[in-house]
Amino acid sequence: MADADDASTTNDANGPDIARRGAFRGAFAAGFLVLLAAAIRDIWDVWLLIAAALALPLSFVLAGHRQTLTRRLLGTRSRLPAKDVRQPGLADAVLAHIPDPVILVDQRTLVVEANAAARVLLPGLKTGHPLSFALRSPDVLGAIDEVLGTGAPLRIEYSERIPTERTFEVHIGPLSSDEPGISFGPGVVLFFRDLTSARRLEAMRADFVANASHELRTPLASLLGFIETLQGPARDDPKARERFLDIMRGQAQRMKRLIDDLLSLSRIEMRAHVAPTGIVDLRTIASQMVETLSPLARERGVAIHSRLPDHAVPVLGDRDELLRVLENLIENAAKYGESGGRVDVELAHLAGSDREAQPRVMLSVQDYGPGIAPEHLPRLTERFYRVDVAQSRDKGGTGLGLAIVKHIVNRHRGHLDISSEPGQGARFSVILPEAQGHD
Repeated sequence: MADADDASTTNDANGPDIARRGAFRGAFAAGFLVLLAAAIRDIWDVWLLIAAALALPLSFVLAGHRQTLTRRLLGTRSRLPAKDVRQPGLADAVLAHIPDPVILVDQRTLVVEANAAARVLLPGLKTGHPLSFALRSPDVLGAIDEVLGTGAPLRIEYSERIPTERTFEVHIGPLSSDEPGISFGPGVVLFFRDLTSARRLEAMRADFVANASHELRTPLASLLGFIETLQGPARDDPKARERFLDIMRGQAQRMKRLIDDLLSLSRIEMRAHVAPTGIVDLRTIASQMVETLSPLARERGVAIHSRLPDHAVPVLGDRDELLRVLENLIENAAKYGESGGRVDVELAHLAGSDREAQPRVMLSVQDYGPGIAPEHLPRLTERFYRVDVAQSRDKGGTGLGLAIVKHIVNRHRGHLDISSEPGQGARFSVILPEAQGHD
């Protein structure tokens, strides 16, 4: 009985070896038959020879170690870490490249994470510290508590006054996940959308419509009133008719100037992002405009003196737009500075600094009139802004001349500087980059 048991044990132990030997023999026979068939079929078929040679070890491995490989494969897969659904590296990269401020806080309103834009907006923002240390807005903080309590997202407006006035729409949403491997508990994500430009544009449009309507309403009302007078009481009065027709002509010209300036400003703004590429001689433009406006200035008792270089001053610019700049500046100087009796137009090169490699030129127009009070200087280039509304209208101004000048200079990648003191006149300087490599 013992011998039978030993024989059984021996047979069990030798079973795998017998199986391997049998598998080997089978594999060898199969490989030999493949080789023989390949040689008979096509002795030059190298690919079949290679396949036959590979069949030998492959068959042996599959027959003798199938279970071992399976166990190892399963063991390796069981040790592989589960896929990290958070992918923190990708999430951090995405958060860092979002241009709008984004802040994550937990249920205690402690800052968990914030992108670079948020840290620029709120310099006092620190990870692990309460959000209230950096963001002192009761409305936003109260909205965070409400979102944490209700789980419903909210939108709220946030404004700051320092260092500049800015307005944001803050999207506040609940942040939680039941995904395995994510340890972040209940919290809130704050997304700041900058509304400053949109609000400024809305205000600008509202002001523009209001001012344009007002500017057009006055001459239209005058025209309608005089037409009714001519159709009624002054119908048979030749002197009154001539006088009223002259006034009506002046009002119609005023509306035409206003519409022309509005269209010019619109065209310039549409091309503000496209810098001029043509080469023009600024000296020739200045000389031409001084010659053109000198007769009109003399009618007002104003003499225009120019100091221009003897050589050409090339700049990258649009000739018609630069002519418009000179026309507006010289006309304004002659109109509002006529009490000084003189207007100086000067064109000169500016010495470049180490940080400004490109040479620049400065075109200045100086009058010697009553000057401008300091509080008016920052707003002179606004649309329809006038220091003296009545005086401006009497002189035929539309309130858009300096706005046009500013937009043209900006398009030419230049700078407009205004300096004045009451009783000392006003100086308007246009600084433009000089075109290099041209005489």
